[in-house]
Amino acid sequence: MLTFSGLLAAAAFGVADGTWAGTTFDLSPAQPGRPRTGPDTAAIKAIPADFKFVQDGVLTVGISVAWPPISTYATDTKTVVGFDPDLSQLIADSLGRKLKLVPLAWEDWPLAVASGKVDAVLSNVTVTEERKEKFDFSSYRRDVLGFYVPTKSPIQAIREPKDVAGLRVITDSGTNQEKILLAWSKSDADHGLKAVNVQYYDDYAVRDVALQSGRADAILSVNSGLAYAAAQKGDLRLVGTISGGWPVTADLAVTTRKGGGLAAPVTQAINDLIANGKYRQVLDRWNLGSEAIDTARTNPPGLPKS
Repeated sequence: MLTFSGLLAAAAFGVADGTWAGTTFDLSPAQPGRPRTGPDTAAIKAIPADFKFVQDGVLTVGISVAWPPISTYATDTKTVVGFDPDLSQLIADSLGRKLKLVPLAWEDWPLAVASGKVDAVLSNVTVTEERKEKFDFSSYRRDVLGFYVPTKSPIQAIREPKDVAGLRVITDSGTNQEKILLAWSKSDADHGLKAVNVQYYDDYAVRDVALQSGRADAILSVNSGLAYAAAQKGDLRLVGTISGGWPVTADLAVTTRKGGGLAAPVTQAINDLIANGKYRQVLDRWNLGSEAIDTARTNPPGLPKS
């Protein structure tokens, strides 16, 4: 996906402790509710004997601290919390290691992995065929866009182009979601249906008012942020999801050095976390159940080269 700025504003304007409309997200630095697990013998055995971690006894994970619920700073403004830190902790536990998170600017993650500054990056990285030439991947979540409507909207489902024919849909300019929505609108017009009335708002407060006041029917944007906002505010409802790489399915993945040997153990760990339910606990903790995968894969098909 090309941008998350719209979701940052939508998801992050709750009060400091993460509560809104009776829903609470734990943004405390202590994270007492963070799921933990024990060492995973199969995953540990899969680590090559000659693999050198950045630090003995530690899994060093690079993370771009950008937006809730994926990753954000806790109320102490220095501890990183969110879905990606939670999953990083479970993977470190599974590999029998302590976790060290290294905050990175998004544009710096490729160099951090390639140079050995970190053992892995877990930061909403989408698998692409171009990236697979330089990195290994262990998939852990679907790359998902979500259609959301006001809670009281009569719209019950949006699954395909005809479902948005004639609707007024808000999206983010210059993004994959805009590209997809415009393609759906063209498909509708080509099939004799009404085109989509696509709306854009730079001011997110105005955008929210437009949706809640009936000047727009739906919003299409990054599902993770909208899911978080919906849980906090209680005035949004999910009516459909599509792949962020539509019409191609896209996966988000833990990123490791190409040929380094860590991808297979991480994939094993994630699959065992899926099997024992810990993976689902973390998803549900951050309201991301709609983005679950059934099976983690090493180097799954990625978005094609443009």
